Amino acid sequence: MALQQIVEQTVAGLGYDLVEIERSAGGLLRVTIDLPWAAPTLEDAAAGVPEPFVTVEDCEKVTRQLQFALEVDGVDYKRLEVSSPGIDRPLRNEQDFERFVGEVIDITLKAPMGAAAAGQVSATRKKFRGTLERVALVEGAVGAQGWQIVWSDAPEPKPGQKVSKKRAPATLQALGFVLDELREARLAPIVDFKGRKAKTQPGFSDIDDGTQVPD
Repeated sequence: MALQQIVEQTVAGLGYDLVEIERSAGGLLRVTIDLPWAAPTLEDAAAGVPEPFVTVEDCEKVTRQLQFALEVDGVDYKRLEVSSPGIDRPLRNEQDFERFVGEVIDITLKAPMGAAAAGQVSATRKKFRGTLERVALVEGAVGAQGWQIVWSDAPEPKPGQKVSKKRAPATLQALGFVLDELREARLAPIVDFKGRKAKTQPGFSDIDDGTQVPD
């Protein structure tokens, strides 16, 4: 079987979602996993129940099973690394976009803006960063939903800088899209030291002729 199929079947069989597979220099095979996601219930949201996250034990379990499956199928690699998604987690499908509504994301279009830019941005621009929002594709149509990102090109106030209450609101721009128009989409790797809650917590397991699980 192809590598993608082997890994997908193994990860899904253990009850996890496959986020990404990457082959790196030196024979490193990196696999990123996550827990299956379901929209929180109203009761959970009201109670502030935190979203579960991948642990080191989860990564270790997947690592051991993958090592066996890859050996059976004769996959060539030198080191296997299984981890949870980082702060630049890829968004792959509708469920991922639904999950991260309200987060700042980076998107890359398959084709440049071209005439659709209408002079508001460069016609050759393909990369954008903004806050992910839902939008209706057809007014009044049930289930017809698309996506947009919203951003402002105004500079952010510097730390400690006082902002006048009379200051005019920053001009906002919005870009609507459907998933088929995207080459790539990821959570923006923004570190907020004021306490932004991470959607996923780091888990990690690494195998190289044995098992090494860091503290």
